[in-house]
Amino acid sequence: MSYLKDMDDLAFTLHSNAVRKGFYEPYLHMDEADYIIFYLKQLAMVHSEVSEVLEAMRKEKGDDVVVEELADIIIRVLDFWAFLSMTQYTNKSLAVVDKMEKNRERPAMHGVLA
Repeated sequence: MSYLKDMDDLAFTLHSNAVRKGFYEPYLHMDEADYIIFYLKQLAMVHSEVSEVLEAMRKEKGDDVVVEELADIIIRVLDFWAFLSMTQYTNKSLAVVDKMEKNRERPAMHGVLA
């Protein structure tokens, strides 16, 4: 079994749960012109989870909380990708392993200034 297939399968499972929990209900009642706002809200939810990690670390809430919030980031990202895939926004697999290999060949810190 490939890592990519496993990642994609996990994303679809996470998305199915998000749909059951109502996170995609607003999307079902939107006009096509409103889709970009919905996409932005989904990405804002990823950003919110990143902020929760930072807050947990800043307030020294402990590693259990930090790890849980990091998991929420992964869940949100995978869920959003599955949504984009299911709505035919993309037909690409989550090529995480390919991207990892590409990054391995990039310069130190990928050109980011320290």
